[in-house]
Amino acid sequence: MSTVSPPTDPESDPRIKAVFDDIRTTRQTDTINALWHYLAFDTAVLEETWRDVKGLMATETTLDFKTKEMLYIAVSISNNCDYCVHSHTAAARARGMTDAEHGELLRIVALASKTNALANAIKPPVDAVFDKERTA
Repeated sequence: MSTVSPPTDPESDPRIKAVFDDIRTTRQTDTINALWHYLAFDTAVLEETWRDVKGLMATETTLDFKTKEMLYIAVSISNNCDYCVHSHTAAARARGMTDAEHGELLRIVALASKTNALANAIKPPVDAVFDKERTA
């Protein structure tokens, strides 16, 4: 159940309409996902979030689009965000993620969760070779 209510006619607000139109253009779709409708409860939050998402996830950067989506899946799993896991899994598949890559990604997430828990439990010191300040 949502903690906010989306506006009933979001595109009657020119600021919201501008964001939704940019989402449609950028993503080459007619669909505005539920997240964006719900973020429209606060226009500033909607604008800022879309600016950040567009600037990193929908723009050419050092990482390719599929890799960015797969990283987003991993972080979303770690943060227990069901919505984002589903959304970014669909996006990664659209960017070419195979079932084999998805399986490997999930094995890496599971392994990292396990070794992170073990490292947090036993608190070993960070090796000097991993500490940039001590190796510079």
